[in-house]
Amino acid sequence: KMPAETRNYVPKLQAVKNIIAQPQRHGAVLPLIENHPFFDTVEIKHDIDVDVAARLAQVRLEDFKALNPSQRKPVIFAAGTPQVLLPWNNAALFQQALAKADPGTLSSWTAWVAPQNLPSREVASRFGMDESDLREINNLPHGVVIKSGSTVLVRRANGSATAVASHVVNNAQLAYAPEIVLRRTRVRARKGDTIASVAARYDLPAATVAGWNGTQAGARLKPGQSVVMFLPVRASSAAARESADSPRSARADRSPGKTKAKARAAGGAKQAAAPTRAARGGKAAAAAPGKGGRKARR
Repeated sequence: KMPAETRNYVPKLQAVKNIIAQPQRHGAVLPLIENHPFFDTVEIKHDIDVDVAARLAQVRLEDFKALNPSQRKPVIFAAGTPQVLLPWNNAALFQQALAKADPGTLSSWTAWVAPQNLPSREVASRFGMDESDLREINNLPHGVVIKSGSTVLVRRANGSATAVASHVVNNAQLAYAPEIVLRRTRVRARKGDTIASVAARYDLPAATVAGWNGTQAGARLKPGQSVVMFLPVRASSAAARESADSPRSARADRSPGKTKAKARAAGGAKQAAAPTRAARGGKAAAAAPGKGGRKARR
């Protein structure tokens, strides 16, 4: 007896083979299938948006992305991706449409290298973009500073056909850090303070703090004098709490004699009050035997 696999499958496979080999003998009409791969490789000579490439090739965007899974960004840079895969029948259509297209209309995105540390909102404003769009296209979190040398995807100028250079594409990297938000606040000077000592307390250049206050770095300050500072949000909150306590300490420093005299007077009053309470306790204790004596006489 033949195994179940042989009995159930081998005869069926043999029948399919016979039909394909001699369809006329079995009264079958088979569709013509050309002997070529499913997809073809097409060269990319200009930067082109992914959706534009799909439209020129007359394929669905989902199918284009399925054939080119490495294209996670909305633009294909010719310097980094010189070839794409397309369905065999659509490759020729794409090449014909690409030859007729204006290179300046193929891409709406380009790569830009940050010359210095810049907040994401400033980069977006520079290229006429919403900050949310810039963050989404570059996968950036909210409230960051893009570091110098980072490569960022931004809107391309209308009609610009300049391709992104190969060294930019091949060495692209994006680095960022949380943005430090500064808040204007005022701090109180301590006894013997100068602009330089206040600046050093907050790890700031003395010249910068002097510029904020329109004075010199070595200028002396009076106790309790207000100094304008631009500090990170958390640091400014701590400085504000410290400044709120400074006037009280400054007043105490200006009148140490009075403070000490008040302390001595308060201490003396407490000491004098103690015997009075003891004396009242003595009277109460002395009264107790009298009550006991009256009970004895009864």
